[in-house]
Amino acid sequence: MQNSHRVTWTGTAVMGILNATPDSFSDAGRHFQLEAAVEQARRMVMAGVKVLDVGGESTRPGAEPVDVQEELRRVLPLIEALQDFPVLISIDTMKPEVAKAALQAGAHIVNDVTGLQNPRMIRVCAERGVPAIIMHMQGKPRTMQHHPSYQNVVQEVRDFLFQQAEKALQQGVLSVMLDPGIGFGKTLQHNLTLIRSLSGLAPHPVLLGASRKKLIDVLAGVPDAKDRDPGSIALHLYGAEQGAAMVRVHDAESHLQALKVWNALKE
Repeated sequence: MQNSHRVTWTGTAVMGILNATPDSFSDAGRHFQLEAAVEQARRMVMAGVKVLDVGGESTRPGAEPVDVQEELRRVLPLIEALQDFPVLISIDTMKPEVAKAALQAGAHIVNDVTGLQNPRMIRVCAERGVPAIIMHMQGKPRTMQHHPSYQNVVQEVRDFLFQQAEKALQQGVLSVMLDPGIGFGKTLQHNLTLIRSLSGLAPHPVLLGASRKKLIDVLAGVPDAKDRDPGSIALHLYGAEQGAAMVRVHDAESHLQALKVWNALKE
C-alpha cells in the first residue's frame, strides 16, 4: 500500500526539528519524553511549520549508533501521537527498517542523512510512494569532523547529490529534496562555501539545515547551542535568498516571523 502524495509551495517553508533522543546536541534531550515532544510539536504547528522532522538517533559529531529497536521505541509513539496534527511528518533516519515502520505509522517523508546510499532505503521510499530528502555527509557521525577534506567541496557535494537524486527518481521515488549537509563532515570554510552556492543545486528543491550548528559559535562566539538562534536565522535568511525551498530549524516561531518580514521587504 502506498502513501502517494505531492506537496508544492512557493518561497521558503519551515521544517521543525522534533528530537526523540536523550543526547541531542541542541536541547540535551529536553523533548525526549513523549508529552514534552507533543507539546513542542503543537507549538511549532501553531506557528506555521510545513513539516515536523522526527528523529530518534542523534547525528551530532561523535554520536554513537543506536540499534533499530531502540530507535523504533523512540520514534513510533511520537509519530502515532502526531497523526491528528495538520502537518506533514518526516522521519529522520539512516535505517530502512525504521523508515518503513515510521511510514506505516503515518510519516509522509524520509529524511536520510546518508543520502539514500542504502538501496533498501530507496526501495522503501519507492514502494510507499513518498518523497525523500537526500543529504550529503562525508564519513559517519562518530568520526565525520575529524579531518574533513575536499578538492572542490561544491562540485563534490553537488555531484553526489545529483547522482543519488537521479538514482532515486529512476527507481521510483516520488520526488527528492537535496540537503548539502552543513556540519556533516565539513570545515567552517566548506560550510560557508556551500551556503553561498545553494543555487547551484537547482533544479532540485534544496533544504538548508544550519540551525544552532557549530559554525555559528566559530563565527560569533556562542558556545551554548541553545543560544544560537539569531545566527541560525541569519544563515537561513541568506539561504532563502539563494533559493532554499525549506529550512530545518529548532526555533520555528522565530524563523517563521523572520521569513514573513523578509518576504514583505522583497515585495
